[in-house]
Amino acid sequence: MSSVGKVFKLIEAVVVHQGTGQPFAKIVARTGIPKASAHRLLKELVDLEILTFDAETSRYRGSLKLARLGSEVMMNFNLRDYAHPFIMALHKESGHVAHLGIRNGKVGVYVDKCESRDFGIKLFSEIGKDFPLHCTAMGKVLLAHATPAEIEEILAGPLEAMTPNTITDPGKFREQLSLIRGRGYAIDRQEITRGLMCAAAPVIGIGGDVIGALSCTFPSYLESDRGIEREIEMVLRHSRKISGTLASGANGEDRSGRTDYGSAALGKSVEERKSWF
Repeated sequence: MSSVGKVFKLIEAVVVHQGTGQPFAKIVARTGIPKASAHRLLKELVDLEILTFDAETSRYRGSLKLARLGSEVMMNFNLRDYAHPFIMALHKESGHVAHLGIRNGKVGVYVDKCESRDFGIKLFSEIGKDFPLHCTAMGKVLLAHATPAEIEEILAGPLEAMTPNTITDPGKFREQLSLIRGRGYAIDRQEITRGLMCAAAPVIGIGGDVIGALSCTFPSYLESDRGIEREIEMVLRHSRKISGTLASGANGEDRSGRTDYGSAALGKSVEERKSWF
């Protein structure tokens, strides 16, 4: 591995555990980089103010400088510019929190978010923050359209149980990904946060590839009170509008070359769709 590769591997190993920080021994264990090289590179990263080192706890963390650099990338990411009006429209129409996310390797990243100040449940979904792929609606959409090798790489590691509803069995998870590809949307049924559900649909680029996901988050009691068909329909409709805008650059007519995503769901009755989840 080149020195540049080692540097990025060290940064990733630290930032993934930003909340707790990482001691030197765990960084070495996670990266496999020899101790002498790791110590030298970590010192340089601290000197450059990319990482910080707490002498009292002997733990490394990502610095605010690194956060600023990441923020600049996220703020200037074109997908967010194209999609933002539709995210706002979904939020306004649904009254729920709306998100846009992309996949970055083994995690998803929040690109945009619209929410009301008086939303009753606090969501830890700041723009630029990552989220797990296996227990979120957007993550499952993004993973469903990844390559087989990328899917198996995620399934090879443990699927952490965030709540009792999290799917942790690889076989069952493969079945769900296949279902998501067929119906055109995913549901998170309190799989990452108790009391919350989420519906997500893919955002498709000009070449027909899934480049992002749009989601709508809402209280789980809505399902028993009146059902969640309204939320599914809105997410599907607005995600297709984003895809159309990306393809046409104009009025949102879908010219992405992939009209199948979501068509199965939009063309089915309420009762038929209920049998899918």
